[in-house]
Amino acid sequence: MKNYTKVNVGNEPRTELHDLLGLTGAEVSFNNLPAGAGVPFVHSHKNNEEIYIVLEGKGTATLDEEVVTLNKGDVIKVAPTTKRQFKASDKEGISYICIQVKADSLKEYTANDAVIY
Repeated sequence: MKNYTKVNVGNEPRTELHDLLGLTGAEVSFNNLPAGAGVPFVHSHKNNEEIYIVLEGKGTATLDEEVVTLNKGDVIKVAPTTKRQFKASDKEGISYICIQVKADSLKEYTANDAVIY
């Protein structure tokens, strides 16, 4: 039995990995918005914080009515109750990864959670 799952996300507008990989501790999505496009809704979460990693392009995140400029290489953490909406710039698309995890759930990480062989 394999102890890993591999998928290719291609270049779809949005690919959620929860079901594709059988994730049990996080939701991860790849997102591609063409120039001028935006996520068509504002949302927040009850329990989950989100980490956004901009891979390519430019855009904005509206976070509780504050507009934050996003560029390639930017990483932003958003608290659960923050109202959020993302948009590509008018002249350039944006590609980003969103990682969603339960806030305050990380107790061990990196070397503390590693088993060295």
